[in-house]
This record gives sequence, C-alpha cells and structure tokens, in this order.
Amino acid sequence: MPAPLRAVIVGGGIAGVSAATVLAERGASVTLIEREPVLGGRISAWTEHLPDGTAFQMERGFHAFFRQYYNLRSLLARIDPAGRLLTPLSDYPLLGPGGARESIAGLPRQTPLNVLALLARSRSVRLRDLLRVDFRRGLEMLAFDGERTYRAFDGQSARAFLDGLRLPPTARRMLFEVFAHSFFNPEDEMSAAELLAMFHFYFLGNPEGLLFDVLSEPFSVALWEQFERRLEALGARVLVRTEATRILPGAGGWEVHLGGDRAPMLADAVVLAVTVPALQAIVASSPALGDAAWRARVARLAVTRPFVVWRLWLDRQTAPGRYPFAGTAGFGLLENISLFHLFQNECRRWAERTRGSVVELHAYAVPPGIDEAALRAGMLAGLHALCPELSGARMLHERWLWRQDCPAFAPGSSAERPGVETPSPGVVVAGDFVRLPFPAALMERAASSGILAANTILARSGVESEPLRSVPRRGLLAGLMPDA
Repeated sequence: MPAPLRAVIVGGGIAGVSAATVLAERGASVTLIEREPVLGGRISAWTEHLPDGTAFQMERGFHAFFRQYYNLRSLLARIDPAGRLLTPLSDYPLLGPGGARESIAGLPRQTPLNVLALLARSRSVRLRDLLRVDFRRGLEMLAFDGERTYRAFDGQSARAFLDGLRLPPTARRMLFEVFAHSFFNPEDEMSAAELLAMFHFYFLGNPEGLLFDVLSEPFSVALWEQFERRLEALGARVLVRTEATRILPGAGGWEVHLGGDRAPMLADAVVLAVTVPALQAIVASSPALGDAAWRARVARLAVTRPFVVWRLWLDRQTAPGRYPFAGTAGFGLLENISLFHLFQNECRRWAERTRGSVVELHAYAVPPGIDEAALRAGMLAGLHALCPELSGARMLHERWLWRQDCPAFAPGSSAERPGVETPSPGVVVAGDFVRLPFPAALMERAASSGILAANTILARSGVESEPLRSVPRRGLLAGLMPDA
C-alpha cells in the first residue's frame, strides 16, 4: 500500500483549517502549524481576565456569518452538524446622525425586487434624487461578469465609481459607504471592480438575502477547540507556537524549515495559508519557491490601513429594543456597534450578573497620523449619540486592539494577484487575498481558498475533491452591457 500523502499546512486560520480538514478526511498525513498560541488566525480568541479575576475570551472583533458563505458553512457542519452554533439576527440597522436609519430586514431575495424594495422604503433616497443618478453606471452594479468587470473597472477606485453614481450625500453615506467600509479598505485605495464584486456577492447576486448569523459562544469554544479535536481524531497533528521560516526542496518534495532549533518537516505538499506579510517573509527566504514573476507578484501584495477593535465592559445596561449589531455612518471613524451581551453567552452571563453591558466598537481603514485619544473620543461620542443610555456609564474594563494585517485590494492589483496555484509543484497558497474563480469575500474567501488549495493537491493523486459552491457567477444584466 502506498504511503499517504504528507501535507504540511502553514497557518491555522480559516484557510489553513479548511485545507487541513479536507486533506485529512481523504487520508493525507496532515501536520497543521500555527505560530500563535491558538488557532483561528484573524478570528482567533484567547483567554484574558477582568480586573476581578474573571476569565473571558477576547477576540479580534465581531464577525458575521452570512448565509451565502456556503463553503465556510460546509466546514462548520463538520463540527456542528445540527447547526446549533449559529444564532440568526432578525435585522442589522444602518444608523446615521439625526435619527437616520435604514433596515435590511424583510427585503425580497430576488434581484431586482430587492433593489426596488430597498429604494422604495429608504428614507435616504427621494424620486428626484434618482433622476440625477448615472443610470448606466447604476446598471453596472447588476452586470457583474468576472473578467469583464475587472477589465473595465479594476483600474478605477471605489471612490471614483461611487462619485460617478451621483447619489445624494445622505443616500451614499447610508446605503453605500457603510457597506464599502466593511472590507477594511478606504474607498480611494480600493478597486472599483472589487467593490462591484462585493455588491454582487453580498446583495445583487446573492439568493440568500442580506441577513446573517452570529456565534453564540466565543470563537475558541465554538470553533477552534472543536476543529483541533476533529483534526486530531482524523490523525492530523496540530502544532501551535510553531513558525515556518522558509520552504526548500527536499527529498521527493519539500522541507518546511521552522523557527528555533526544530528539525525541518518533510512534505509532499505544502499549503501556505498565512497573512500577506507572513507569506512575503517566507517567499523572500525561500529562493527555490516559484519563479521570478510569481515572486515579484507576491512581493507587490500589500495590507490595507489599520483597524481598531475596542471592547468595553460597562456598568450600565443598554435600553430595551437595541439590536445586537448596527452599522453606523456619519460618526467619524466609528463603523459599527456590537452589543455582545445580546448574542454571546459568555458576555450575556457577565451582564446578567453585573447588570452591565459588553459593547464593541470598530474603526476601519484608520488614516495615518491620527491621534489615538481623538479616535477614542470620537468613537465614544458616536456610541453615546446612538445609545444615550450609556453616556454616563462607568468603564469597568476595556481592550483596545490595533491591527494591520488585512489585505489591500488597490486599483489595478487584481490581474497580478496570485491564485491558489504556484509555479512550484506541490506548493499552494490560501487566504482571503488570493484570486478565486468565483465571487467570495472575507471569511468565505478564506474557506473557499483553503478548500481549493486542498483540491489542487488532491488532483495530483486522483483523489475526489471537496465540492465548492458559490453565488451565481454573473449578475442579472451580465452580457448586456458593453465594455466601459
């Protein structure tokens, strides 16, 4: 009997765990390594303590599990076949100054009925506003068509595209900017084609609707502890605090060199499921990896501006009727408000015991040179404007996370963005920055790329691949619009 395929997965986030799961299920000898103390990557969780000694799980921010995340949900079904981990939200309002509010609940799922219903009930758009809109540009949002859309709009910024729509400021702020900012990239530094792909994936080409689900337990408990147990039950090794430093050719395959005094790992196949900076560091130290053109493409990848997660433990309850999550617009850099005590059990128990609340504030694409004190003051002012019952609350604890490791999707960058395959046989790349053959974003892009990476490896051995699903790959008007 031939020896099983030896696969080393570098990176224990969604992409790496997806690849490791698919490969282990098909009999590969899998080793998953992660340089941090815990699995999860950008949706990891770790133990910290409140001032009174109470342990809690800190995370890198609120994450929404949209219902068109088919491949991520397929992965979750391995550890949660009954679907009990996720809790549906009935709505997530978009809130603006002066009581401005938009809702996405109850919209039809079918395009263009969803668009017409949203415009008909929106408080931000009036009939005379629509008469000033660039109708042809608006139709482009319904005409997503992969190669054509990127060929026509990748060189343009998202800001230029939205400027060209000629929307009134309130409608743009409430209906478009909240959405655009969710991808961490500022509008003037993000490809218009990428923005159109996101409109298609999340709204205009999405048959599931805009509502999403949330985890009722911290990521560590709900996901990563369970995935680690499942992988080990499949015979895989999971090694945390283990960093790959370079990949070199080895006997019959590859050597994965590790930090410290650890011996290299021998592998027939390697999945590099790491952040952009980590991938660049590994490639720079691995002269035999790829060819000159591919290495140059990897070197030109970039991360976008920093983002902030600010979690607050307050001694006052929120008012009845508050939604667990709300997007915000017009409150400086405050992008959204998450009330964790309304959906996450650990935070709910703390709030019930103390009669307090656990609130998380996000700021995306933080501009360079901003004063942290001013940023904090602005975010807190936005919270108090939208939840005035918290304006006199005492802060019992806080965690301020400043991170900069989300991928940039700059204008003109799509054509040279690496895909899953590399010029080196047996080495593949996964992550939410890779180019995929179908629309996906954020966590779903990571999961899909990890599965695709595993399938690419399995195809060399003739092993059955894992099915991949996506939303329709073309928009309602695809094929009807000429090249811009």
